[in-house]
Amino acid sequence: MADLKTDVRYIRGIGEQRAKALQKLEIRTLRDLISYFPRAYEDRSVLREIRDLQDGETACVSAMVAAAPTLSHIRKGLDLVKLRAVDDRGVLDITYFNQAYLKDSLLPGETYLFYGKAEGSGRKWKMVNPVAEKEGAGLLCGRIVPIYSLTAGVTQNLLIKSITQGLTVCRDLLPDPLPDEVRQAHNLCHISYAYDHVHFPQSADTLAIARRRLVFEELFLLTLGLGRLRSRRTQAAARPCRADLGDFYAALPFTLTEAQQRAVGEVLEDMAKPRPMNRLVQGDVGSGKTMVAAAALLCAARSGLQAALMAPTSILAEQHYKGLGPLLESLGVRCALLTGATAAKTRRSILEQVRDGSIQVVIGTHALISADVVYHRLGLVVTDEQHRFGVDQRSALSEKGRVGEEQPHLLVMSATPIPRTLALIIYGDLDVSVIDQLPPGRQHISTSAVDGSYHPRIYDFLRREIGAGRQAYIICPMVEQEDGGMGDERKAVTEYAAYLQKEIFPELKVAFVHGKMKPKEKEAVMTAFAAGESRILVSTTVVEVGVDVPNASVIVIENAERFGLSQLHQLRGRVGRGSHKSYCILVSDNQNEETRERLKVMTRTGDGFRIAEEDLRLRGSGDFFGRRQHGLPAMKIADLSCDMSLLREAQEAARQLLAEDPELALPQHRVTRQRMEELFDEAAGALN
Repeated sequence: MADLKTDVRYIRGIGEQRAKALQKLEIRTLRDLISYFPRAYEDRSVLREIRDLQDGETACVSAMVAAAPTLSHIRKGLDLVKLRAVDDRGVLDITYFNQAYLKDSLLPGETYLFYGKAEGSGRKWKMVNPVAEKEGAGLLCGRIVPIYSLTAGVTQNLLIKSITQGLTVCRDLLPDPLPDEVRQAHNLCHISYAYDHVHFPQSADTLAIARRRLVFEELFLLTLGLGRLRSRRTQAAARPCRADLGDFYAALPFTLTEAQQRAVGEVLEDMAKPRPMNRLVQGDVGSGKTMVAAAALLCAARSGLQAALMAPTSILAEQHYKGLGPLLESLGVRCALLTGATAAKTRRSILEQVRDGSIQVVIGTHALISADVVYHRLGLVVTDEQHRFGVDQRSALSEKGRVGEEQPHLLVMSATPIPRTLALIIYGDLDVSVIDQLPPGRQHISTSAVDGSYHPRIYDFLRREIGAGRQAYIICPMVEQEDGGMGDERKAVTEYAAYLQKEIFPELKVAFVHGKMKPKEKEAVMTAFAAGESRILVSTTVVEVGVDVPNASVIVIENAERFGLSQLHQLRGRVGRGSHKSYCILVSDNQNEETRERLKVMTRTGDGFRIAEEDLRLRGSGDFFGRRQHGLPAMKIADLSCDMSLLREAQEAARQLLAEDPELALPQHRVTRQRMEELFDEAAGALN
């Protein structure tokens, strides 16, 4: 007897090999299979007579195969199957390329539904490679057909047949996580109806009913889980921190912006409470988040506690140490740097001083959560570029500071501007501070969008800038493959770097870096670039968050249409960090109107929050973070750019339920609680 946790390889028609292919789509269980929702739909429900076809339209016709199909071997790798199909009013000539098996499966005298692009006029038409299905089968034609995202070894046919079979097996097994009173109050359909009609809708109306129910459920469960996380925070204890920071402000060579002062105030107010701070400080590249962190680190140290700042790379950790270390040391706070590259003897000394409390602030990488790192009394954890850590890593560092019921305060920093509505979901267990001002004197980056014909002029411009003593980044995107996967980034970067070095800039040092290099190799290349040893750095997006090179004044982003706007903005932030006029050049040959409009947004504004809002509007929340991990359940159907009103409805319903039953302990809420915990466990173990 199957249940929702049954491995898909045991579902009829799948088996071992297909199950392996489905794993690439994160489909492992029967629940995964039926929860793999379509990305689009094609209406193949309207049947046309052949004579009524329009040239160039994609349509569905019912026609009888008039004679046995013929198979021709044109050359190696090219076979053609040709056949003629007819109805009462016309003739349809059909050609299939490299599908020899159809010669024996399309039988003369039988009627089939053919769905494809029509070419011709009058009574005589033709189609190339149409979908074909025996009349009455009702799987691929004659109805609204779901279109799924694919990967190598997985076809639309396989998914449609597998999901049909999966729904048949488990339709009566689906427990409904929406309490009856919630479902009825919000006019939502039953769960089995929703799953049936989101995959195989009978009409646009039944699809809308099914989708509304599933989006509401997803947002409702997410809000419940975040509400539980927040309630646990408020129940936990922490050591209050208070300190006079007058000498800190006096020691700064500049005045904090109003936005920085506001964020510092919110952080210090949180830290003064007897419960743990959990705050996200988000601000654009160069907005001064580090000074907010510095105030928090100093406050913790002066309150008799230790503080740790964790960055995603050694080079970023070293950058923080060089910037914060001298400032904090001048104020009487002892600091240390701990990364994977720290020499063994130095590491032993640092660990000893962290253990006895003589080092008050430690800055580093994942090395900070190593088993042998024991803190004397860790009272504040700061994580930089939070989207590069999962919730579990954030929690691992916090756990090192737990003493009985007391937990450390947590400050999260992110330079990825996120629309506030999305931040409240993605970081729903955190309070949010926004730094929406740039310090005076921060360079405006002149941005232009051009096509590939500008390359000679771009190279001349780079040569002039480098001749004036500047440096440049050139960004290559990953190469997308036909199956939807990504190609080898090494090839794109190394081949382009070799071409530039040999053909364009033989007199200059061209370096390259990509994600497949070992961490030490990457850091060596970036450190050499920062030191001016190379003049041009060809890279993938590994430089998106990384070394600060004030001397770099130009960034060229090839095939810019392949990046989201927020990612382009992050990359643009690699330049404009010094006193030199800086430039960002977006190169794209894509003529799609929407793509051109997206790139124009980059040329019109440097405001990361406006860009993020536009990115969310144009791409939807599903693509906003790409593959980044934020430690919360992935949204499979909700789109926050379109479903905001339903989000508010779901949030209000979740708040009401938690007010009535905070622990979801009542018998009628058992399934709701179980499904919510399953979703959060799958994402990050956040409720354990």
